[in-house]
Amino acid sequence: MDDLRPTPPTVPARVPLSNTPLGIFGSLKAGRENVLLLIPEVATRAPILSGRTVKRWHMVMDPEALRRILRDRVEDYPKSVVTKLILEPAIGDSLFVAEGQQWLWQRRTAAPVFSHRNVAALAPVMTAAAERASARIAASVGRAADLFDEMVTATFEVISDVTFSNGEGFDRASVHKAIEQYISQTAKVSLLDIIGAPPWVPRPGRMIAGSAMKDMKRVADTAIDARRAEGAKQVPDLLDLLLAGEDPKSGRQMTTAELRDNLLTFIVAGHETTALTLSWALYLCAFDQDVQAAAREEAQSVLGERAATAADVMNLPLTRRIVDETLRMYPPAAFLSRTAQAQDELCGREVRPGDTVILPIYALHRHHDLWPEPDRFDPARFADPKAIDRFAYLPFGDGPRICIGANFALQEAVIILATLLARFRFTRIPGREPKPVMILTLRPEGGVWLGVERA
Repeated sequence: MDDLRPTPPTVPARVPLSNTPLGIFGSLKAGRENVLLLIPEVATRAPILSGRTVKRWHMVMDPEALRRILRDRVEDYPKSVVTKLILEPAIGDSLFVAEGQQWLWQRRTAAPVFSHRNVAALAPVMTAAAERASARIAASVGRAADLFDEMVTATFEVISDVTFSNGEGFDRASVHKAIEQYISQTAKVSLLDIIGAPPWVPRPGRMIAGSAMKDMKRVADTAIDARRAEGAKQVPDLLDLLLAGEDPKSGRQMTTAELRDNLLTFIVAGHETTALTLSWALYLCAFDQDVQAAAREEAQSVLGERAATAADVMNLPLTRRIVDETLRMYPPAAFLSRTAQAQDELCGREVRPGDTVILPIYALHRHHDLWPEPDRFDPARFADPKAIDRFAYLPFGDGPRICIGANFALQEAVIILATLLARFRFTRIPGREPKPVMILTLRPEGGVWLGVERA
């Protein structure tokens, strides 16, 4: 009898990029199903693509042009109207959405919060979450577990503990449910977005999904007011640090609403993106058992029986390279868009005010001119980070608006990944490959189901 089991793929899961023009309704269908389906296959071989889907657009994969957009002319390329329409209902005019002076003073106020010293001081929370995740996963030894679900739990514990110490007065379950509802409904592209309708035209789906976010904001406001009244914790958390923070230029401090919107930004971005990175990293380690075995040997030699700490991170270079390569293959923010404000030229193409400028990070990270065998998992690419063009690798963006929590996320990912690889061996399950699907972030549709054995 023939073996009917599916043949395992020779490269890790990838998005089937299109070879045919989509048009308006094709773009709408792709945008609602998986934003990355809007990227044509040719984007992994060309420096720039331009077209019109009602509005003029340019898709940019050239590192020099990306440097211009993200660093040299950043004021001329603010976040697109669609991005703001999707995110403002959840996180207001916070760091992620704000522009100009409103962004600048918030960035100056928040930057010290994510200093190396403060991030290192928050590491014990990450180590404790790694221990709890390890204990949960141990219960699945000998069978399959959804590692995406496990990593979402672990990183949500971290972000809620470092944001509102121990979650007092902060209902984790309701906040987590509100975030999930928001991402699954509100973040989907609408026809009005595709055709470039002005922002004041209501998008019905986003109006419906707002109630959970209102409840979440109320919970956060209550927690902030309570902390103001009771004073800082012995080891300051993110809320304490932001409450004490002020703009060094103006002395301005954040109001409750500004604090809440930024804390919700950190909660949504901080747990979702790291959970995704860890889930995809475990999948890739299961895909390549040789890499997993080498990483396990590294982790066991550094950690022995204990969980990783901040002090261990520099001694876990292969673990860090696995994280870097994971962020190349499955960048959480895999598709960014900007709206041009001024006349410009990118790769010899005319850019007019109002044009949509798309930064398809997924295509950039799999571009054949920038990465040899781009669909292959190879952490050795990052053996010498200086050899990689800074604007060919943008998991956290770059320029003045580079992700403020990048060091926090990398430290957390290395601590949790090394702890798990030292203790467990993960294997693929035939027919259960995760499917990369992007709505707001690049998620593994169907979860990351892996076999779990003791190391």
